[in-house]
Amino acid sequence: MGEKFSIFNIFTMLGGLAFFLYGMNVMSTGLEKLTGGKLEVALKKMTSNKIKSLLLGAGITIAIQSSSALTVMLIGLVNSGIMQIEQTVGICFGSNIGTTLTAWILSLSGIEGGNFFIKMLKPESFSPLIALTGIIMIMICKKNKKKDIGRILVGFAILMTGMTLMSDSVNPLANSPEFQKMLTAFQNPFLGVLVGAVFTGIIQSSAASIGILQAFSLTGGLSNGMALPIIMGLNIGTCVTALISSIGVKKNAKRVACIHLLINTLGTLILLPIVLILENLVHLSILSDTANAFSIAFMHTIFNVAITIIFIPFSETLCKISKTIIKDGKDENGENPKPTVVLDDILLKTPAVAVEACKGATIEMAELTKETIMKALEILTVYNEETAESIIENEDIIDGFEDKINGYLLKISRSSVTGNDSRSVSKMMHCVGNFERISDHAVNLVESAQEMHEKGIKFSAECLNEISVITDAISENISKAFESYKLNDLAVAHKVEPLEEVVDNLSTELKNRHIRRLQNDECTVELGYIFQDILTNLERISDHCSNIAGCLIETDEKTNIHEYLHDVKENDETFRREYREYAESYFSRLEA
Repeated sequence: MGEKFSIFNIFTMLGGLAFFLYGMNVMSTGLEKLTGGKLEVALKKMTSNKIKSLLLGAGITIAIQSSSALTVMLIGLVNSGIMQIEQTVGICFGSNIGTTLTAWILSLSGIEGGNFFIKMLKPESFSPLIALTGIIMIMICKKNKKKDIGRILVGFAILMTGMTLMSDSVNPLANSPEFQKMLTAFQNPFLGVLVGAVFTGIIQSSAASIGILQAFSLTGGLSNGMALPIIMGLNIGTCVTALISSIGVKKNAKRVACIHLLINTLGTLILLPIVLILENLVHLSILSDTANAFSIAFMHTIFNVAITIIFIPFSETLCKISKTIIKDGKDENGENPKPTVVLDDILLKTPAVAVEACKGATIEMAELTKETIMKALEILTVYNEETAESIIENEDIIDGFEDKINGYLLKISRSSVTGNDSRSVSKMMHCVGNFERISDHAVNLVESAQEMHEKGIKFSAECLNEISVITDAISENISKAFESYKLNDLAVAHKVEPLEEVVDNLSTELKNRHIRRLQNDECTVELGYIFQDILTNLERISDHCSNIAGCLIETDEKTNIHEYLHDVKENDETFRREYREYAESYFSRLEA
């Protein structure tokens, strides 16, 4: 007689499940770090091409070994405004197919044969070697990427150890009459769907659910017809993670979770009746056969491929249904909401994607700052009340951007990020502060323009020409600094400092001219104070442009910015040539 099933077998099974889930987590984390965000970042560049979306979804799920993680990532990207809901549908289909790879790997344990090579195909044979290789890499290798590969290998070995423990723990059930009697309950397909959904929802891993189902199939008590509804149920249950992650996010992000749930639920509602007809009316023999690890992996794949074929032509319809289920709320005043930054904590699970989300937010902040400062420069010569109000309103929005982005960047910096991502975080932290200070100076310029407008005083034609010259120089420098940041273009960044030097010299020249006008009674003291304030703010704006460009140069060229500036001003012929060209262009206009 074989060993009897006891409470200790349950302990072993739960321990095996713990090993499985931990191994999956270690492996997934290592894979995410190894990709350096390249696969995930590709998501935001996704086109409307359904086949490309599907392949990308499958590829990323295979790479990170978790369809739930991918769906959660999509929710975060949609919530942050990086992706549109329509772009996510094909990726959801792909993730369902990609997640079936785990079942195929686990099914290798069912290979039979005495041949050495056949034995080596069994995970319990090769996983100890994989674990040893992984530990050696973690201990010996110095590069983080190789250490990450080692962690992936160890994670896989732990996962397979967990699978072996679960399989061994349920072996005694094969001879248990009580277990066989319990299994007859699963002849009710609706109960199978429910159990599969609930169990997967609890442990939040369809891979683990499939592994347990494959382990139970070794008892010989499950038929394919009993296993298939459970597989359908676990596909529904895997949506629970996404549903939990969609709590408190924007409506479009909620719709991503809704679409994933719709795909798997509608797929079950359509395919389950077909399976019942094939089993009970057509008496398809394959459904009566005893389930094994291979047949479970095969049915898991067939189910997900089938629902993809059925629903992918109706991607737009799925989006419309999700919008019907989750309706848009109406703004109180019927107006468009103010621009705001949404950086979802969900994305922190994949730091590389969180960094990309921050890049998008900082570029949006940079665009708004550039628009705001350009309006402020215009208002110095042509005052407009509506423009003044929009500049002040924009400054409040930019302040909000700074607070949220800096808070999010601090959270990212506490995560384990790659060297490139760490440099990106450093650049963003530095530049976000400069964007916010530029918007502050924009408001200062508005206040000067408002004061003149309210008092009914104006600058002379000569003074207006001087302001026009220096604001044009600053406009050009703003464009260069912001372009260098958006495109991460060091060639453009190097052009900012020569122009900043010209702005400084222009400011000094204009202050000297202003003093001469005061001495000749050609300007009032009141206008003189306003003129000085404007020049000071313009000079500060140019300094911040220099800071932005300098930060890119310092971070990417790994140089000390003060040493760099000293060196180029003293020894760089390109710098001197560009300075002369800018100086001739702008100083000549003062004499015109």
